[in-house]
Amino acid sequence: MEIKYLGHASFLIKTKKAKIVTDPFDPKMVGIKFPKVEAEIVTVSHGHQDHNMISLVGGNPVIFDWPGEYERMGVRIFGFKTYHDKEKGAKRGENIIFKIEAEGVSVVHCGDLGLVPEEEFLDKLGNVDILLVPVGGFYTIDPSEAYDLVKKIEPSIVIPMHYNHLKLNQEVFGKLFFVEEFTKKFGIEKPVVLPKLVYKKEEEEGEMKVIVLEAG
Repeated sequence: MEIKYLGHASFLIKTKKAKIVTDPFDPKMVGIKFPKVEAEIVTVSHGHQDHNMISLVGGNPVIFDWPGEYERMGVRIFGFKTYHDKEKGAKRGENIIFKIEAEGVSVVHCGDLGLVPEEEFLDKLGNVDILLVPVGGFYTIDPSEAYDLVKKIEPSIVIPMHYNHLKLNQEVFGKLFFVEEFTKKFGIEKPVVLPKLVYKKEEEEGEMKVIVLEAG
């Protein structure tokens, strides 16, 4: 499995049979270019325009934007209802956590998760190999809450998303934390940025890794 970071909360996940894009964004709102990409599957965590620009993904993909259990092209997808805020959606609405299973690997995309779920919910989520987690705060959980979530889920790989950097539209996202506020909780002051993650479960090592991916 290969994972590339398209920016914000959007990733391109490649399996041997399918390409999945998560949360495609409006480049005008986010402030960075959305790359030209095609996919068979698109997941949308919620209806805000920095997460739901499905028209920008080529290839006539099937869209999953609702809780439930789905299967397509050897990929199993589970959507779990959560909230975009700490007030059960009263402030920013609902959010869907998607668990994507393919080739024996489980990837969880948290979307714009607004609070750390209860243990009962995390038990339903089950085993997680790769966790794609928002860390910027303000609109989502913040670095401390994301750290708490990671410790509860105990994935093999953690990839932060939805954080501030200078290329983002600062009028909209200037209140977000930078990714270093999250990584330093793991003792990583200046993370090395990788172009992509190629993950093979059989090569998995015992120690959890925090990986920062280059956008685009």
